[in-house]
Amino acid sequence: MTEQGDRESASAANTPAYAGRRLTTRETAELLGVKPETVYAYVSRGQLSSRRDPGGRGSTFAAEEVAALARRNRRESSGSPATDGELAVRTRLTLIEDDRYYFRGVDATELAAHRSYEEVAEWLWTGELRPGVTFTAPKASATAARRAVDALPEHSGPLDRLRVAAIAASAADPLRFDLSEEAVLGTARTLIPTLVGALPPVLRSHRDSGPLADRLWARLSARTPDTASLHVLNTALGLLVDHDLAASTLAVRVAASARAHVYAAVSAGLGALEGPLHGAASALAHRLLLDVLDQGDAAPVIADELRAGRSIAGLGHRLYPGEDPRARVLFAILEDVPRAAPAIAAARDIVATAARHTPLHANVDLALAVFTVSYGMPSSAGETVFAVARTAGWIAHALEEYGERPLRMRPSGQYVGARPPQPLPG
Repeated sequence: MTEQGDRESASAANTPAYAGRRLTTRETAELLGVKPETVYAYVSRGQLSSRRDPGGRGSTFAAEEVAALARRNRRESSGSPATDGELAVRTRLTLIEDDRYYFRGVDATELAAHRSYEEVAEWLWTGELRPGVTFTAPKASATAARRAVDALPEHSGPLDRLRVAAIAASAADPLRFDLSEEAVLGTARTLIPTLVGALPPVLRSHRDSGPLADRLWARLSARTPDTASLHVLNTALGLLVDHDLAASTLAVRVAASARAHVYAAVSAGLGALEGPLHGAASALAHRLLLDVLDQGDAAPVIADELRAGRSIAGLGHRLYPGEDPRARVLFAILEDVPRAAPAIAAARDIVATAARHTPLHANVDLALAVFTVSYGMPSSAGETVFAVARTAGWIAHALEEYGERPLRMRPSGQYVGARPPQPLPG
């Protein structure tokens, strides 16, 4: 239906002929410009309420509710259109434009470079800056998360631990089903430190208080950090808070659309992040960088990757024709860290060597790899940083989605199988 048709349908439902009365399924379908079966799909998704007609066999619908649904459909269809058949979701959180990106209109790289991770998260959640804010884990949820994580096999990865910690923290929170903005924000401020605190520390002397970057460092490296190294980690966390509608973010919004509580929504994001095409990129870049440092030359390493038919980890990004601004900021900070000099040189060698095949810029995964390699962290460290950072963004998207109509993130399937009737098998 055209926009004009939508407008006419919405106004028709508000005309005196329809006002205050119940509409039949046929009338409702006509006013919405859909088939009758779609009307019942709206009912099943909670978008329309129906009542059995006592004088007939069908259902009836309130004209005012039909008009409201027509208006919502019109607003959604007039939003930013999808391109190339991709799903588009309106959001006020992050804008990516001209090789730059912004959090609520503010340059994200500037924000991350000058503010703590917690302050960046608060800005994304509320649009307000809270200087000096810190997040604290309640004792009950922290204890439940640690016990659950400690029960995992020793070879469990960081995402295994984070998922289990989120579930355990959820079970310890009897008020988790309160989806009001105030309650969700309260959960956000306690869930993130709970997740970090549940990860096993590798630094002997550590505290579970203070800035989140300090607490996370103790889970990534056995080396005592200095001010410069903590600044790099804090900036990386702030840069990675949110970044358009990545697969994990979409998973979170789908869960929130179904009114899953915030713990479950974050768990959905962690599940999607574990896919090798999403969360594993930083680990691949880490291993590539180690290989180049080991051989002293990127050429044979890149040759092996191309010979195996693999893309070069840490290069290029579909949203940035030019340089990834997150990588630019991290490399600039790492330039001032003497320990990072060999890894930076190896990363530059990778970019220059690969450019002979395909001219691509370094992305944030390669910058993260320089950081994790320089401090002797495991290959999974970048993935851990990414997951912890992005949790704040996932919660911001869940908050946005809770404000939309429920179950709107439910596309219709296009059946392409065998047409019925088919004989029973066997």
